[in-house]
Amino acid sequence: MELCTTTIDKHGRVVIPAAHRQALGLQGGDTVVLILEGNELQLISQKEGFRRAQEMVRKHVGDDRSLVDELIAERRAEAARE
Repeated sequence: MELCTTTIDKHGRVVIPAAHRQALGLQGGDTVVLILEGNELQLISQKEGFRRAQEMVRKHVGDDRSLVDELIAERRAEAARE
C-alpha cells in the first residue's frame, strides 16, 4: 500500500498524484468509479469497475452460461415470431 496526501480545492476537486495515476493506468479525461463504504472513499478505474461487476454477475450465473448468447437467442426468437 502506498500512502500520500493531497488536498481538495474549493471546487471539490482532488489532484491524484502522477505516480498513482500511472499505477492505475489513468489519464486526463478518463472516467473513474467512486465507491463510498462507511467512512472510506475508494477510487477505481472504470475498467476495474467493469471487472468487478462481471465478477459479481459470474458468481450468480456461472462460467458455463453466456447471458449474451441467451439474449441474442431470445431476440432472434422474438424477431422470428413477428
